[in-house]
Amino acid sequence: MKEKPKKPVPSMESNETLQEEVERLRMENAYLKKLNALVKEKERSQRNSKRK
Repeated sequence: MKEKPKKPVPSMESNETLQEEVERLRMENAYLKKLNALVKEKERSQRNSKRK
């Protein structure tokens, strides 16, 4: 997966705006971890059902 180019953080951004972005990124990270776990579980169950 290509890494997105990083935007320079303007020095005028407020602390609140940065905190909101951190929270959004944490929620996105948690979502992606759960999605990854679900995909792996589905793949594992499909492999196990093929063996039986």
